[in-house]
Amino acid sequence: MRLRCAVLDDFQDVSTTIADWSPVRDRVDVTAFTEHFTTEDELASAIADFDIVVTLRERVRFPASLLDRLPRLKLVVASGMRNSVIDYAAAERNGVTVCGTRSFPTPPVELTWALLLGLARGLVTENNSLRTGGAWQSTVGADLHGRRLGLLGLGKIGSRVARVGLAFGMEVTAWSPHLTKARTDEVGVELASSKEELLRGSDYVSLHLVLGDTTRGLLGAPELALMKPSAHLVNTSRAGLVDQDALLAALREGRIAGAAVDVFDTEPLPAGHPLRTAPRLLATPHLGYVSELNYRTYYTEAVENITAYLSGAPVRRLH
Repeated sequence: MRLRCAVLDDFQDVSTTIADWSPVRDRVDVTAFTEHFTTEDELASAIADFDIVVTLRERVRFPASLLDRLPRLKLVVASGMRNSVIDYAAAERNGVTVCGTRSFPTPPVELTWALLLGLARGLVTENNSLRTGGAWQSTVGADLHGRRLGLLGLGKIGSRVARVGLAFGMEVTAWSPHLTKARTDEVGVELASSKEELLRGSDYVSLHLVLGDTTRGLLGAPELALMKPSAHLVNTSRAGLVDQDALLAALREGRIAGAAVDVFDTEPLPAGHPLRTAPRLLATPHLGYVSELNYRTYYTEAVENITAYLSGAPVRRLH
């Protein structure tokens, strides 16, 4: 009997063309879903007859309540080698193998700088004005050279962001709950004595932390109040690191100069969500990992994972 594979959230409809699926075509029928399922009931109904599911990053949750409703499901392939929204115990109990793929840190680094530069130089405002016959030069851009970039997190992504900041001639400091001076010395940046010191002294703050119990809500109203009125905040990591209501209030009241975000508590962002119309905000629809390199890798390795599973020797297993 042929197996059925569902590819979730293939918004650009590229999953079956950006990678070669021929190694499994003789055994597997692939269906790409280009729309997001907003409720667990919708998702459970849509994939009830599928044996394999390919899912992007952590957008779709796989709790026990969902996995228990999918008796036919045998394999989940998630892009990346870390996923916090899959109940692994429930997967094991239901006989579901979970595998991952590689994911490169460079695309989110590049988007971080696209957002930071776009925010600092008012690119969206100026582009819209030019295209609609508006004012010629209506903003005064903020400088990067000589300004302080504060990084919350100095891992694979944060360290690369730091090196670009240094290349721009910025002063770069970093802090995270377990960051050491040995690590900051290795990257060539300063270690902030505390999160509060970093927020007070930075002209630009960028987040690059894993979301967990110790980092959820890391920046709330008290922390945002420490930032300079001229400072900018960039979040391409996880929405849960920042209190969204506190950020909205800070933007609406002009307590910070602006923010750029690529991640949201609910994705896709609902049509009427206040972040869609917030002032001083540059927002993108979670594009950090969305690049040709990553997509080709995700789906190519998804095919490899399916092939290995069918041969009885799963690879890149997650747990």
